[in-house]
Amino acid sequence: MEIVSESRCFGGVQGYYRMQSTACAGPMRFTVYQPPQGKDGRVPVLYYLSGLTCTEDNATIKAGMQRVAAELGLLIVVPDTSPRDTGIPGATGDSDIGEGAGFWLDATVAPWSSRFRMETFAVEELPGVIAEHFPADPARAGVLGHSMGGHGALTLALRHPERYRSVSAFAPIVSPSRVRWGDRAFRTYLGEDRAAWAEHDACELVKRRPFAGTILIDQGLADPFLGETLIPEHFEQACAEAGQALQLRRHEGYDHGYWFVSSFIEDHLRHHAGVLAG
Repeated sequence: MEIVSESRCFGGVQGYYRMQSTACAGPMRFTVYQPPQGKDGRVPVLYYLSGLTCTEDNATIKAGMQRVAAELGLLIVVPDTSPRDTGIPGATGDSDIGEGAGFWLDATVAPWSSRFRMETFAVEELPGVIAEHFPADPARAGVLGHSMGGHGALTLALRHPERYRSVSAFAPIVSPSRVRWGDRAFRTYLGEDRAAWAEHDACELVKRRPFAGTILIDQGLADPFLGETLIPEHFEQACAEAGQALQLRRHEGYDHGYWFVSSFIEDHLRHHAGVLAG
């Protein structure tokens, strides 16, 4: 692991790092906020998964997590959304697929399968590095995401309940199998097998294996993607059918951007801290 930079922040340390990833066959970037409580022992860890076109920098700079994380003693990890400089034809220049659009899954279709293995990276490889180099308690881990990252947070928590004790999302893509964003990505990364698509669709997953705790979701009602790509009512219905505890909050006037995320991020951090404190 390489330290790119580290800065004091609210009594803790905000750092930028780079590692060599076996899963993604190349370098991967991530940030970590270490709260001041980390000096005295291991603390709960929260993974923040970002959306389309984002890097590890967007949430680190714009979400405003550090102050509350310092108060609550949460270690925050923000990975990049895909490998970079892959050299794969079509991996750049399209905001829906390729670099910046890893969709938090392992591609099974060549040539994407050689580099785009974001599920293995996020669930297995990165947490191993975090546990080795930072004061994180792997037994007290949660996952949070925004947009494509909200899709990732929900699906990874539902697919790997042994890894995460808490989950929440901002404006998540809850049913990528039914919308343009997910349809293009799934065809590219997973091929035409819709059974494989269902394994990465939160609406399908929650019906089969509900999450043990309450899922928190915030959705802005002025979001330009609401109704076409973001269909939270479908996840709401799926949770009702599955008996899944869900807190879905809708907010008048809020759009899809980081002003929305930063307005309610404290609620999400307190949601996770309340679960992970035990």
